[in-house]
Amino acid sequence: MKGRTKAIILIVILVLIAGFTYQRYFFVFGEGAKAGTMNYFVKKGYLFKTYEGRLIQSGIKTPQSGGNISSNEFMFSVTDEKVAQKLSSSAGSYLELHYKEYLHALPWRGVSVFVVDSIISEKPVVGQ
Repeated sequence: MKGRTKAIILIVILVLIAGFTYQRYFFVFGEGAKAGTMNYFVKKGYLFKTYEGRLIQSGIKTPQSGGNISSNEFMFSVTDEKVAQKLSSSAGSYLELHYKEYLHALPWRGVSVFVVDSIISEKPVVGQ
């Protein structure tokens, strides 16, 4: 009985560790879409080369100020090679991107908790 109790406790601990690891690194916390102008997109890293990008979202506009109050940056990573190739040629374009949000980043997934998995639309920016 003593060995069986130890085995059950070990199994429970392993299941808890596996559940914690899944929730922390693989559970999709949120999904959504962001739109803005692509600022840059690079492949970088020391050990794991990952695709990283930045989208500049237009700021809040009010009738009184007649313009932008602020702008927001959306930092993201990309794991899909096809999406990365498309984004590489889209610098300066206005993009709508679909992303998944994780609670923590993994080195081979990128430095951001936001991982873009598809491009919803792409439009060239005119009149800058």
